[in-house]
Amino acid sequence: MHGNTSGLRPAQLKALGNLYRRRIEPGRIGSPELARNLAELSDDIRREVSVLIDRRGRVISVSVADAKGAELPDLRLGEHRLAGFHLLHTHPRGGVLSKGDLSTLFLKRLDAVSAIEVRNEGQPGLVHTAHLTPPGTVGEEEDWRVLDPVQSFQIDDFDLGAQVSALEEEIARAARTREAKKDRERAILVQIDQGEFDAEERLEELSELARTAGAEVVHKELVYRRHLKAGTLVGAGKLEELTSKAYHLDADLLIFGQELGPAQAREIEAATGLKVLDRTQLILDIFALHAQGVESRLQVELAQLRYMKPRLLGAGAQLSRIGGSAGSAAGGAIGTRGPGETKLELDRRRINDRLSFLEKQLESVAVRREERRKGRARNDVPVISIVGYTNAGKSTLLNAFTHAAEEPRRVLAENKLFATLRPTSRQGFIEGIGPVIFTDTVGFIRDLPKDLTRAFRATLEEIGDADVLLHVVDVAGPGADTRLDAVNRILEDLGFREMPTVIALNKAEAADPDVLEREAERTGGIPVSALKSLGLTELKEALADAVGQVQRQEFASREEARERAAEYR
Repeated sequence: MHGNTSGLRPAQLKALGNLYRRRIEPGRIGSPELARNLAELSDDIRREVSVLIDRRGRVISVSVADAKGAELPDLRLGEHRLAGFHLLHTHPRGGVLSKGDLSTLFLKRLDAVSAIEVRNEGQPGLVHTAHLTPPGTVGEEEDWRVLDPVQSFQIDDFDLGAQVSALEEEIARAARTREAKKDRERAILVQIDQGEFDAEERLEELSELARTAGAEVVHKELVYRRHLKAGTLVGAGKLEELTSKAYHLDADLLIFGQELGPAQAREIEAATGLKVLDRTQLILDIFALHAQGVESRLQVELAQLRYMKPRLLGAGAQLSRIGGSAGSAAGGAIGTRGPGETKLELDRRRINDRLSFLEKQLESVAVRREERRKGRARNDVPVISIVGYTNAGKSTLLNAFTHAAEEPRRVLAENKLFATLRPTSRQGFIEGIGPVIFTDTVGFIRDLPKDLTRAFRATLEEIGDADVLLHVVDVAGPGADTRLDAVNRILEDLGFREMPTVIALNKAEAADPDVLEREAERTGGIPVSALKSLGLTELKEALADAVGQVQRQEFASREEARERAAEYR
């Protein structure tokens, strides 16, 4: 027995307990006798009474509550099956099925939900029933079909068993058809707008991230919330809407633009029945997908383990205090007594050991990279580091500069975020300077997860060995100014903001002329098209000027040092 039973008399509690003994014919909604018992008891205690009935006609749960508060087993029989239970409850004040009744039917995938109107002196009145409809049903505006009400003595006329069998068969058939056509996970994206001016742009970027990860985006939603809900960010009502969208669009993935805590992710998954990811997990997945070199793979695994570690512990952090103590007699402190090391502790120790191993491996990689950098410095060849927001066209520009049209010199360039992760160096030539080294770096992104920032810091620090930075900006897409500012913030965090920089306004052939003119005037950038090889001559001239100025400053510094040394001698 469940729900609020406080204040009930012993006779009323006994009547509730007697409901467990009621049996109805399998495949029926209820029986006239059960309807009468429920109506009399509901009128007596002046509350809603709910019973959950399985397909064999047994009452398995009794609750003094409405449909939303009724005790339901935490059981999912798969996406092509219903729960195997139907809910029969009373409406002491009369009325049709409520929104809460229908929401419970849909979210819990019940076989059906029925409400008995209670009339004067506890007499049962009309019985209202609804059942689910398959996704994509023509002519149905909702996720359910509400049947015409019947009198309580006709409650056992409707063949619920046949309806459920037909419904499950139809759901399974539709699912098989969709599965045959579906080659990618189908995702619903949610970006919460808390008043940011670039919320829509962030949603579009989330869509690009999902596409790069291999998902098919079937729905995007911008949800305005000035204050986030503690457990679910968007609230139960919005989650119900998203679950309905997923049901009709055959989506199996829900991606949030905000970072979710472990408890939030679990609560959203429990409410929707969908796989839930956040933006950080999505970026980590893309990095893992595209990591090619040894260093990139090590860094990605390091970032994933750092992200996973607190989520592995989650709400069970208090369990990490348990130690082998043999009880208070062994002198264990309060809160630390227990059976010994738990599986949680073992998993955490394995992660710590792996983290330590990866960090040592990366240290050795960093030493080898430092040797290569010293070799380039001894050769006195100018180095130009190409930086910019992800998918700005850095790799395409590198290929255009070095005439690397084919393998093995050609650098991977795709219309995807984070297509390349490891820094790649190629030798080129600039008129008036001679041979130079162009280095393509990993793409930047705003709000880069801190675990990834930490993992790729050593890679990004190679920028500091460059003579000149070439900052590539995608001027064709919306929000070019915000992306440029995001890259500048990262450069400032790394201490490279004051380095000599040339800005290339890439994809100029597809940009709005007014936007291109405004950005050129604001940044002093040079319009180019790496894909069409337009404006490269002007860009090389600007790079030659920047490198020449650096060389002149270095020459002047060396001459000054030489003069001081001569004076000292």
